[in-house]
Amino acid sequence: MKNTHSSIARDNKIIFTVDESNVFMKKAKEVARLSNDKQQSVGVVIVCNGEIVAEDSNRNSLTNKKLIDLHQKFCIRHLLKVPSGKHYWICPGCVPGEKHAESRASKKILKSEITGDLEIYTWGHWVCCDTCIKNMKKADIKKFFFLDKSENFFNPKHPENILGRQFD
Repeated sequence: MKNTHSSIARDNKIIFTVDESNVFMKKAKEVARLSNDKQQSVGVVIVCNGEIVAEDSNRNSLTNKKLIDLHQKFCIRHLLKVPSGKHYWICPGCVPGEKHAESRASKKILKSEITGDLEIYTWGHWVCCDTCIKNMKKADIKKFFFLDKSENFFNPKHPENILGRQFD
């Protein structure tokens, strides 16, 4: 398993990045396929001592295909240029923090008796909102892993973004 990683500072935290060949990032990508948020599909796995102990994807409140398609073209937050991780309440099509993959998986850890050095691997975006950070802290997750260049790949404003092609 190739697990080359580097650390970078984000929001006063140490975040690690791994490439797409990392076994846990591959699994997070598989989990992201289960998301019903087709605009920004996110999947995570939480790992303890080399074993996956929790996984989840983000869940959008919208279930009507026409509304989902409309949201992809006309997201209120994107039209207002609201930064990622902020003010999800503005748009009914955006997934609120409590339904984000990181929060959902962290809550599974909190309901379990799992303890140890927890790590989370996230496929689908490059930053965590305040709600997710709060829930990950409660679950005592120590390391956060994103895909190398995730700030490019999953940022709809970046020319290198792969959104809409992230599962090809």
